[in-house]
Amino acid sequence: MRVVVVGAGYAGTVAANRLARKAKTAEITVINPRPDFVERVRLHEQIAGTGTAATPLTSMLRRRITTRLDTVDKIGDGEVTFGGGSRLDFDYLFLTMGSTVTPLAGTLLVGTWEGAVRARDALAELPRAGMVTVIGGGLTGIETAAEIAFGRPDLQVTLVGRTIAASLSKGAQERVHTGLYRLGVEIIEDSVVHIDGGTERGGADTVCLQSNRQIASDLTLWAVIGSVPGLAGHSGLQVDAEGRATVDEYLRSVTDPRIFVAGDCAAVRGARAACATALPQGVHAADTLAHMVEGRDPIPYSMGYAGQVLSLGRRDGLMQASRRDDTALRLFIGGRTAAVGKERVCRYAKFGARTATYAWLRAPK
Repeated sequence: MRVVVVGAGYAGTVAANRLARKAKTAEITVINPRPDFVERVRLHEQIAGTGTAATPLTSMLRRRITTRLDTVDKIGDGEVTFGGGSRLDFDYLFLTMGSTVTPLAGTLLVGTWEGAVRARDALAELPRAGMVTVIGGGLTGIETAAEIAFGRPDLQVTLVGRTIAASLSKGAQERVHTGLYRLGVEIIEDSVVHIDGGTERGGADTVCLQSNRQIASDLTLWAVIGSVPGLAGHSGLQVDAEGRATVDEYLRSVTDPRIFVAGDCAAVRGARAACATALPQGVHAADTLAHMVEGRDPIPYSMGYAGQVLSLGRRDGLMQASRRDDTALRLFIGGRTAAVGKERVCRYAKFGARTATYAWLRAPK
């Protein structure tokens, strides 16, 4: 049985390792454009110079798994077509490419490895009192602004977003504001219209806001969650309005049941882009194929959330409790305890991807 895994993020890595453990005769090939497993939950550390987000795939994947460094142009009809035109046959395929980011012109990306490397280099070149603007009021933007302010207290850091920490409870939002203020981060709740100048062209930017306010910025970072790659739709698979592959209750493409989809590129109702989503889906998809090979009936996918965690520098953080449907509860924990909790969550996510051992809550009834 030939199995191809497209993408070596959390979903793809855990799926490949899980299948290697449960389907001993499977020939598994993981296709990834880079030789590293990237912890997207640590990209803000990569940017700020307080940590690293990359680990060689050779230390993340089981030995009998083959790795191919390449880009995929199309999938379907039992074969993968690569960017250079070569092909690879498969009996089953796991589509786990994650999401992509389309930045506003003049900004550097936060949510990709390549963007984080460029942002880190640009940040290191900034002199004292340099001005950094992070665009994006979600958890990615918050963590990026906080990490830079913690790692480079000599810089002026501004966080811009329509609403800061909108996914958290009101009390947790106020705690996030407090944590950012302690680090010296200026918070502006507004929308960015365009940028004059542009970081990539050198010199300072002028960040123009919907309220007609303008911000001077030596380095402007884009920390807004993007869309998914167009591979599924380009390959003829049924996709939703966001381009995510439509799947059945077992995480198989409704167009081609030989193709499993997990992570950000899977259209699963109620799911959000997170390693807490990708890991359960990758495990379940692998288990489903293993059951099918053994002649057992597959089990429908079920997953519920427990909360959200974020760091506010290395010594502060927040843990937000939620219902299983991902709606925030009033309960949250802040401070150093939450920072330790966030670090443990990140380590557990990487441990789960490498060992294919991961537990999660079931969906609410």
